[in-house]
Amino acid sequence: MQRRERTRHLIELGGLVQKAGLVDLADDDRATIYGALLELVGKARSENADDTLALWKRRGKRTFDMEAEGSSIDAGSIRQRT
Repeated sequence: MQRRERTRHLIELGGLVQKAGLVDLADDDRATIYGALLELVGKARSENADDTLALWKRRGKRTFDMEAEGSSIDAGSIRQRT
């Protein structure tokens, strides 16, 4: 991956962290955000990894689809509906 493409990719990933509400939830504390992401990785590597990843993918896709339709979304409402 070239440098410009990699930079764009990393910016997009950071945007997803922001969009998911993790930055506000953690009060923009990088150690807390990093710890939360490490916790997610640990959960994804558990014995139910396939189920966990499938659930996360469904949630993310549903939210992207709702946003594309113009719906206002917050992270808590998606979790309750999934």
